[in-house]
Amino acid sequence: MSIINLLPDHIANQIAAGEVIQRPASVVKELLENAVDAGATQIQLHVKDAGKTLIQVIDDGIGMDDIDAERCFQRHATSKLTKASELFSIQTKGFRGEALASIAAIAQIKLKTLQKEKSTGIQVEIEGNKITSKKEVVCNLGTSIEVKNLFYNVPARRNFLKSDAIELSHIQTEFERVALAHPDIHFIFKHNAQDIFNLPIANLRMRLSTIIGKGSNEKLVPIEEQTDIVRIQGYIGKPSLAKKSRGEQYLFVNHRFFKDSYFNHAISKAYNGIISEKHFASYCIFLEVDPHKIDVNIHPTKTEIKFEEDRFIYSILLSSVRQALGKHNIFPTLDFEAQSAFDVPSSIRKSEPILPQIDVDLSYNPFNSAQNQDQSHKKNYSPALQQSGFGNSKTKEEDWQQFYQITEQKQIDQNLLFESSSMSHQFLLHERYLINPIKSGFLIIDVPRAKYRILFDKLMQQFVSQPLESQTLLFAIEKPLEKEAKLTWQSQKSLWNQLGFHFQIKENLLILEAAPTLLTEADLDSCLDDLTNAAAFGNIEQGDIAHFLVTKLAKFGSKNFKIEHLEEVEHFIESLFQCPQHSITPNGKSIMFTLGFDQLAKKF
Repeated sequence: MSIINLLPDHIANQIAAGEVIQRPASVVKELLENAVDAGATQIQLHVKDAGKTLIQVIDDGIGMDDIDAERCFQRHATSKLTKASELFSIQTKGFRGEALASIAAIAQIKLKTLQKEKSTGIQVEIEGNKITSKKEVVCNLGTSIEVKNLFYNVPARRNFLKSDAIELSHIQTEFERVALAHPDIHFIFKHNAQDIFNLPIANLRMRLSTIIGKGSNEKLVPIEEQTDIVRIQGYIGKPSLAKKSRGEQYLFVNHRFFKDSYFNHAISKAYNGIISEKHFASYCIFLEVDPHKIDVNIHPTKTEIKFEEDRFIYSILLSSVRQALGKHNIFPTLDFEAQSAFDVPSSIRKSEPILPQIDVDLSYNPFNSAQNQDQSHKKNYSPALQQSGFGNSKTKEEDWQQFYQITEQKQIDQNLLFESSSMSHQFLLHERYLINPIKSGFLIIDVPRAKYRILFDKLMQQFVSQPLESQTLLFAIEKPLEKEAKLTWQSQKSLWNQLGFHFQIKENLLILEAAPTLLTEADLDSCLDDLTNAAAFGNIEQGDIAHFLVTKLAKFGSKNFKIEHLEEVEHFIESLFQCPQHSITPNGKSIMFTLGFDQLAKKF
């Protein structure tokens, strides 16, 4: 007897649903894409209980007649393909004809649809792939589809769903991807009758900044490149927009979202040296490729795409992102060939040069004591120079000592020069921002952040080979510890000693006997709290805890740093540019930026 059987349709559909419908977000993706393909100008998404109770999508598209309203729930029913060759020129979202059939196999569905030329619409109700009701109704133009009680007949799948917060997060991710791909459509998203998104028709930049968050518009850099292989356009984020997760990374090909680690690597490579390794750049990039040179049919969810010329696209994408970053001065550089004085305006350069003139007082006699006394009141020389001359026999020993002393007035002038004079090579503003003239404008350095980077690199280099310098406290500090914090200090004692902390633990008390020399007494208490909370409750991986604590130490050590004297500036800048990543802090914040003369001119 034969042992191979043909599966019934309801079992085959449930198996297909396992491939296409993994969670409520999968339903949202398929329904939104169908609404886009229907030519809608407004799409509403209503969700209850993170999609477990209800998912409803309403659009104002072309709608369906009574035959299509029933046929769309059958397997392999599609309006996108008529022959096999069309599979390689797909421009629409859905084309397999499996989505609605898969959803209908594991949920209760109500469909209402109305075409433009009809006066009444059609309502179809389906449960477990069986039509339970079909009738004419009065409804709005377009299509409304309700998916209730997802996985009601597959309890094992329903039990594997995560919490409402996690499932809602997945739904929001799918919604954002479709909304970004079509800024020419008005999207509305509500959860439990609460507004999540209301995205009116807009350009891509406005749509992207609305989704990413307030204040992101100024941190977006446009990218555009046109070649015979691919057209690239979209926006990439400045380093300040980088995140600790990959959430805000969007890649589209022919307005279809896809995932590709190969192309993600190209973009990440372009950001090398700009953001830290623990952060990820934000971007929204659209690729336009000949449909015949890609295959979108290699994965049931259509999020993986095969490119015929992926190596060439990789190189073009890498070059385009680097070019966009360079055009917008994301790579700050110090021009060592620039003159210390400002560039002379062109209007002055064209005029005849003015030769310097030297006026000599021919009547001046250095041996005339009366004349010297007459001149002395006009200049603030040291007292030794205000005498009748060094050759005078009345010169006293204290006069020679006074000759080498700098007068109080001269000290004031030097401080004034360091603080605000435009003729110095560098000058300090508000004791925080170091301004350095360069050929194209000014390089502005945030001094505490620069110190943070310098100190971090120094500490990391020292930490690897030997313990950090520590100093014994005059009076030991006692800190009460919670259970988790106590275990952290006890289990990581060798690490704390390597960082410069020496202590004892008695019952629930931390008795600190020595601390790193870079910490001031005022910062020690708050630093201990910060380090303890981070190590005990920060969910840091074991291999990253040392790196994280050194980062915290460097942050505290640089918090109150100030440049006191002009002589320190040159050494400070030299130390900064010796750091491999001198343009960003260890936590990914900008250390410097260039203010060009053209930007300055726009302000006037």
